[in-house]
Amino acid sequence: MKKQSALTDTDLNDLIQRCLKRDVVAQKRLYDTYAPKMLALSIRYMGDREAGMDVLQDGFVTVFSKLRTYKGEGSFEGWMRKIFVNEALMALRKNDALRYADKIDNIPAAFMMESREDAVSRMGAKELTALIESMPPGYRAVFNLTIDGFQHDEIARMLGISSASSRSQLSRAREWLQKRIEELY
Repeated sequence: MKKQSALTDTDLNDLIQRCLKRDVVAQKRLYDTYAPKMLALSIRYMGDREAGMDVLQDGFVTVFSKLRTYKGEGSFEGWMRKIFVNEALMALRKNDALRYADKIDNIPAAFMMESREDAVSRMGAKELTALIESMPPGYRAVFNLTIDGFQHDEIARMLGISSASSRSQLSRAREWLQKRIEELY
């Protein structure tokens, strides 16, 4: 994957039209432009590069097959991100990785992560990303969906859990992350 420069709106619209006509050169340019970001997102959800690459491939198959549904409203990258998030969640479900997510409507919520600015500031982005990728799948899914701006009601629907479980999973993910940061620093 080589990194492509950002596309202007006009270039993007032209590229989409060419992709709709199954122009292989245009498809490769679209892939080269967005694959690095979508791979990072996929790895963040899946927890490892190999599984992330599988999601990347499946995601682009879906992007190209559903490209006609993009109406030009809103961000194209945002439209793609939703596809890749859904692909990652489907892969997690397929592998039964979310089975171990806590079903805990009646268990008290864990403590929220306290401010650890000193420890976090000493960490590099790669270290923090690696910690997130190593989270248990249920925690990681809720944590990533929250980072991506989804609300607990939306997360609950996407994962087939209750809103209270989503909140609790996020709390436990923060606690898990805090513990790992304290162990490292």
